[in-house]
Amino acid sequence: MTFDAFHADAAGLRFALERLLKPALGSDPTPSLPAMLPAEGIGAERALRELAPALLAQAADLGAPDAFAHMDPPTPWISWAVTLWTASRNQNLLHPTTAPAARGLERSVVDWLAPLFGMDGGHMTPGSTVANLTALWAARECRGIRRAVASEDAHLSIRKAADILGLDYQSVPTGADGGLRNADMPSDLSDACLVLTAGTTSRGAVDDLGLGDDAAWVHVDAAWAGPLRLSARYAATLDGIGRADSVAVSAHKWLFQPKESALVLFKDTAASHAAISYGDNYLAVPNVGLLGSHGATAAPLLATLLAYGRSGLAQWIDQSMNYAERLADAVSTNRSLELLAPPQTGVIVWRPRDTATLGPAFDALPQGSTSRIMILGETWFRNVAANPNVDIDQLIAGIKDAFEPAGRRGINPPAEE
Repeated sequence: MTFDAFHADAAGLRFALERLLKPALGSDPTPSLPAMLPAEGIGAERALRELAPALLAQAADLGAPDAFAHMDPPTPWISWAVTLWTASRNQNLLHPTTAPAARGLERSVVDWLAPLFGMDGGHMTPGSTVANLTALWAARECRGIRRAVASEDAHLSIRKAADILGLDYQSVPTGADGGLRNADMPSDLSDACLVLTAGTTSRGAVDDLGLGDDAAWVHVDAAWAGPLRLSARYAATLDGIGRADSVAVSAHKWLFQPKESALVLFKDTAASHAAISYGDNYLAVPNVGLLGSHGATAAPLLATLLAYGRSGLAQWIDQSMNYAERLADAVSTNRSLELLAPPQTGVIVWRPRDTATLGPAFDALPQGSTSRIMILGETWFRNVAANPNVDIDQLIAGIKDAFEPAGRRGINPPAEE
């Protein structure tokens, strides 16, 4: 007996591709799901018809002309195709006989990217939360750290990792630029992992990457800004990152990959991997890191890098940064608006000077263009340059329309006589 569900259905796959290329809005975008697990299925094609509006038509289009609110990018179509391929084979990199090619592809991705950060290797993880936890775990095993020290704007995954690993956690205040304030650093870091952030979530700030000479281990959480190292124009923003012992980078941010895709990279991969590896009788190779089964998550990233090269990704990043600078300039020259600081890594934080208008003004902004964040207990607006296809002129016009009354639409209001 064989089951057709495990063989390619050309008609079903064509239907799925048609819906992908042209999502169809149904009368009700919410799928008609039964309250309980159905005893009998409705069939693959009908299931696809039910789910398409919710999964495609009603999902946020991160490549839309007004998408500029979050650290979630659009993904290149080649990553969709390769993700389909890897799903069809469901390989497990823990078993080389099932995934001989996929293991090599991941090694190639790591070998290509690690030198950009001064690291000699590493491995893929589902995201930077796992990458950060893995790095602190290696620091504990290799250097005996007992504390994690990070800025008050560090990602919550650092505190979470410290809790999981039984480490004390110490938060250091940030300065006006959002970076860790050196003057408030602990005087003794000999038993600590100093975590530096390259691109904070709230404002995109970069800590001084030259800090930590006296720390037992230095880890850089470069989840957001790490890919700037691909850009000849912006790579220097992360100068000093090669002094770290480990680096985390989210590929599903500025490497434009589908979730869940990230890397943890090490200065001394052999020692780090040895410290966080386990073996068992059923394994042909050691189980490195936190994951057990590990799929071919590197394949879409490798395909993207192979198809477009360093220069292609750098163009996407440079374009995004250019749009961030243009938006920041438009905000800073509008007397109705306040720019928190010039963007360091494509994150623009601003608000109306009249904070009483925050709510109505936010509602008037183009939907999906802007998010709200809290900084030191105050509400600000945030745009994130994750979409190189944004229509920046349209977005600037939308902001102008939201904050200036009819009849006075210039981005630079005339000076009073």
